[in-house]
Amino acid sequence: MDIHPKDPYILLSWVNTQLRDYYSSLSELCEDKGMNQSQLERELAAIDMHYNPITNQFR
Repeated sequence: MDIHPKDPYILLSWVNTQLRDYYSSLSELCEDKGMNQSQLERELAAIDMHYNPITNQFR
């Protein structure tokens, strides 16, 4: 079931909150939520946001 937000800016906020509060990596978040990591990264790249593994957030 695909439950993440569709609006890219709300998605950005939701993902960064999840990463900050519950997950130590993007791959861990995607695996736990059943999300396609490549697709998520493409959706956020469309608004010029890219994952930084050092800070564990999209910027």
